[in-house]
Amino acid sequence: MGNALRDQLLKVGLVSEKQVKQATKEKHKEAKRQHGQAKTGTADEDRLRSQQAKDEKIERDRRLNQQRQIEAEKKALYAQIVQLVEQNRHPKGEGDTPYNFVDRGKVKRLYVSDSVRQRIVSGQLAVVRMEKEYELVPPETAGKIKARNADSVVVFNEPKRQQTLEASSDDPYAKFQIPDDLIW
Repeated sequence: MGNALRDQLLKVGLVSEKQVKQATKEKHKEAKRQHGQAKTGTADEDRLRSQQAKDEKIERDRRLNQQRQIEAEKKALYAQIVQLVEQNRHPKGEGDTPYNFVDRGKVKRLYVSDSVRQRIVSGQLAVVRMEKEYELVPPETAGKIKARNADSVVVFNEPKRQQTLEASSDDPYAKFQIPDDLIW
């Protein structure tokens, strides 16, 4: 359509051939300039997008490495706990006396000898969870395990001190002693 108008203007004599060529050149230069500006605008946008993608990848990699490090620390702590239990395991004894305790909201039962049961109650032994089994360890080892993972120590009765056994004069129930070694 633009060519038909140009041809008509040339026939009538309103424009010369030189003016038509000049207008075509300017139009071509303007289109080239606009295309160049659009190209540099998209180049900037492309650089910005690629930088954002790099930043997101770096952040994602950092989070992934942090998760891997946490998992490695958990595995190392678990290995330390297993090693502590293996080195300091106390035999349960051949007994049929049940020792009941609560683990994760469920009542569990461990069959031990009477002397071992008394040692658990008095705080001389502690019960720790190893996967689905329960082991007996001395209180020092239970303290070390508790420092690494408190959830692994299931039963740890603190040894009683004379101060806690003495009743205060204000306590109306001081003369009623509650036994710790009830069998339920």
